Amino acid sequence: MSYEGRWKTVKVAVEGGIAWVTFNRPDKRNAMSPTLNKEMIDVLETLELDTEAQVLVLTGEGSAWTAGMDLKEYFREVDAGPDVLQERIRRDASRWQWQLLRMYSKPTIAMVNGWCFGGGFSPLVACDLAIAADEAVFGLSEINWGIPPGNLVSKAMADTVGHREALYYIMTGDTFTGPQAAKMGLVNKSVPLAQLRDETIALAAKLLNKNPVVLRNAKHGFKRSRELTWEQNEDYLYAKLDQANYRDREGGREQGLKQFLDDKSIKPGLQSYKR
Repeated sequence: MSYEGRWKTVKVAVEGGIAWVTFNRPDKRNAMSPTLNKEMIDVLETLELDTEAQVLVLTGEGSAWTAGMDLKEYFREVDAGPDVLQERIRRDASRWQWQLLRMYSKPTIAMVNGWCFGGGFSPLVACDLAIAADEAVFGLSEINWGIPPGNLVSKAMADTVGHREALYYIMTGDTFTGPQAAKMGLVNKSVPLAQLRDETIALAAKLLNKNPVVLRNAKHGFKRSRELTWEQNEDYLYAKLDQANYRDREGGREQGLKQFLDDKSIKPGLQSYKR
């Protein structure tokens, strides 16, 4: 299915099982506007039903991933509107950046090709995995112009990087690079920009080789487990295990056990079962 020209602020192309979702406001360093937020809700809901889109990669057009919120549209224009408009716009932002993306039914990879600032940290952390370009520049610059981090940025940082590092960048507004982001665990890996797309494709290929039902339940189980007690997790994670077995039409558990125990054809510690 072709999505060319369907959205104004986002480009989508599906190739080889990968849905390339690209913020497309390069003249604004892909700053997130109310229009982009609405379109991203539609993009994510549309791709969720596209069987050809099995892994989603989120990236940016030009030299930026996203520079965060569009200050003019969010603050000057929205602040001048009625309260209900402000609430709706905040709801749209949280809807795609956190509620949809964080628990998306398909694997998600943030491919951080350049500038990633402020509000961009919410969708960055909501993605399951992330690879950055060495040349990428990250920053929580809100403190520099008089506000604390907006949306769920502080929660995203608290869940992902260490206490001291998070507070340092929140309180100073200093920038950091792709390798620094990898060192602190904000992204999985940092590579030269020239290698970024190939590295992302290689990671997506690993995910494409996995059982999608099991993959979905595994990632959802992990993300929910961070919010639950040990006692709650015991019930919840066993329920997810049973759910995966029930919904898995290709019978991955049986296939994996057969190939390992009976056929002696795989080593699960080193490779996936043959689908």
